[in-house]
Amino acid sequence: MNKPGMFDLTGKVALVTGGTGVLGGVMAQGLAQAGAKVAVMGRRVEQAAAVADSIRAAGGEALALPADVLQRPQLEAARQQLLATWGRLDLLVNAAGGNVPGAIVPPGAHLFELEQAALKQVIDLNLFGTLLPIQVFGAVMAEQGRGSIINISSMAAQKSITRVVGYSAAKAAIDNLTRWLAVEFAHKYGPGLRVNAIAPGFFVGEQNRSLLLNEDGSLTVRGQQIIDHTPMGRFGEPDELLGALIYLASDAARFVTGIVIPVDGGFSAFGGV
Repeated sequence: MNKPGMFDLTGKVALVTGGTGVLGGVMAQGLAQAGAKVAVMGRRVEQAAAVADSIRAAGGEALALPADVLQRPQLEAARQQLLATWGRLDLLVNAAGGNVPGAIVPPGAHLFELEQAALKQVIDLNLFGTLLPIQVFGAVMAEQGRGSIINISSMAAQKSITRVVGYSAAKAAIDNLTRWLAVEFAHKYGPGLRVNAIAPGFFVGEQNRSLLLNEDGSLTVRGQQIIDHTPMGRFGEPDELLGALIYLASDAARFVTGIVIPVDGGFSAFGGV
């Protein structure tokens, strides 16, 4: 039965890693608009503060929490600050991640030439940049016996997308980790601790803008290929991730764990013909 306010996050405390990025910043603002108190985590101190300021300017509660998701001591210090401020944590959104040029196989290059260091860098950023925050902040939720962890996957985990070999492998690991943790946490800490993921399709951000768009705003060859394989015929808008995000964060999804929701304009459903 539908209950009033079941998507309402009022009183919840949320942490968004990668909150200084385009998508992470919009997620932080969306959670605040749904009523949550939001901690904005990112390596860039000024940008984290700017996102937190924008949330407060809109009437929400926010805390800038600068930290590197690959540095456990920084995460532990951030946890201490978060708990000293708000006393609990209900939602963890792992939006930190991205790609590195050295882990790509561009046209004319070969897999055999890839450097291990570049592959390790992108896998560390995406996989361990998700796992370490879960270890540090998930422990708070486990003690509470309640919380929602939302990882950010990618279409690259579900479909074979040329060039992005390192990123694809890392995001495929996120899908598996999400399902594994959903089972592990439900068994050990009860049904109140849930783990799910969102798999965005193609959104224009800081890292991929030049790959998808020319300086005049027209599509690159790569951008056109993506649009041709997206039934809705466009890139996503960042706020179009918020419906799935708030659903997974809220009590509306209290019996949902271990799933990966595509938000992709139909990309994952299309066979290309």
